[in-house]
Amino acid sequence: MALEIIVPVFNESAILERSILRLADYLSRELLYSWKITIADNASTDATGSIGRELADEVPNVSYRRLETKGRGFALRDAWTSSEAKVLAYVDVDLSTDLAALPPLIAPLLSGHSDVSIGTRLGRTSRVVRGPKREFISRSYNLILKRTMQVQFSDAQCGFKAVRAEVAHRLLPYVEDNCWFFDTELLILAERAGLRIHEIPVDWIDDPDSRVDIRQTAMDDLRGLVRVASSMVKEEFLWRRYTRSWDEDL
Repeated sequence: MALEIIVPVFNESAILERSILRLADYLSRELLYSWKITIADNASTDATGSIGRELADEVPNVSYRRLETKGRGFALRDAWTSSEAKVLAYVDVDLSTDLAALPPLIAPLLSGHSDVSIGTRLGRTSRVVRGPKREFISRSYNLILKRTMQVQFSDAQCGFKAVRAEVAHRLLPYVEDNCWFFDTELLILAERAGLRIHEIPVDWIDDPDSRVDIRQTAMDDLRGLVRVASSMVKEEFLWRRYTRSWDEDL
């Protein structure tokens, strides 16, 4: 299996069938290598489960996984850990990102050119349609991330990412967050480990019916940043103290 795409869902019965059929149709037409779609249901309480199971029964190369714990990070961790594909990816169920960006997202990973690949809505050639509130919060968060963590990647929150399987299996044990900050923490760890992160500009249209609380998500992400930054400062302090003690012993 070359590629497995995870679609994490929580109470998405209204759009799940339409989105999965659209995604499967695109992959069937555009990809020449083997692929699979996995619906990763993290504790939905509506009809998402029954719809997901029906899709898995009726649509080729579509499977359904049920997790009794809420959290996008939990869903991705569970599905990625169980996958046998060479490249692991995920897309948001609303398919806000234009699927035309999928082949260039995956290509550098299959070729071995890169370790992680992400879509960015902040590239010069990206075309983004969303409200001013979401635009402001997203840009502010990514600016804070760059200033505090000194990262080079531009967009941590776009729900359009892929990683080589062996890289994911190495990084996942060190990712503590299991909710929305999961993406950011994974990317910070990847960059600090010297892994190759490939970015592609994407066209992205905001889903007006999205039930994601963007403000609460941003606050949770900021708390995650504080945790990771504090951990890194502590590690740096301990390392410097250790090396100083080592030098004194010499």
